Amino acid sequence: MPARTGRPPKISRADIVTAAHRVIEEDGVASLTMRRLAREVGSTAMALYHHVRDKEELLLLLLDDYATGHARPAEEELPGEPRERVVAVATAMREALAGCPWIVDVLRADDLLSVGGLWYPEKIIDAALAAGLAMEDAVSAYRIIWHYTAGEIGARAAAAGRRAEGGSTYRERVFAELDAGAFPRLAEVGPRWAELTARDTYDRGLRALVAGLLP
Repeated sequence: MPARTGRPPKISRADIVTAAHRVIEEDGVASLTMRRLAREVGSTAMALYHHVRDKEELLLLLLDDYATGHARPAEEELPGEPRERVVAVATAMREALAGCPWIVDVLRADDLLSVGGLWYPEKIIDAALAAGLAMEDAVSAYRIIWHYTAGEIGARAAAAGRRAEGGSTYRERVFAELDAGAFPRLAEVGPRWAELTARDTYDRGLRALVAGLLP
């Protein structure tokens, strides 16, 4: 008598989310496929579709899971002055995303929005309106701040990854061969470039943006 094939293990959305986080942490968001995820949970891709419709819905689940698990400032902790409120919310947004740079890559296209993460644009747009901007300008202000924040997080994450790999960088090779006659300022600052560009200038840049965007 042939052996009976056992039922595949019962899986939940929580199991799927946990496994998806693990795949991304190990190999990056590009490696997250339904087939790979099925292997991680010991099931089949077809079984996963009973819980998530496709990769887009899976990413939304991950975004909401991350946003729910990350504390944000309480309403009473936010400054009353609109420009300071924008700075506080944008800083909190950066702190929330900096520990998980892959989320920035997903959100950059503006195609996927986590419900749990909507608090940040809501508060920034509201503060911009309180500062006197029209709705269209308030949305533009948020998008400019978002792209600045996303770019800063992405650049720092990429630089950290490159340093972890070791070896000389493209920047180092460029400075080593730089024509001081054609680029005197860069030649002068070249030996300190890594030190200077490693400084955290986010707050300074953010405040300059907010001062220019909000009346």
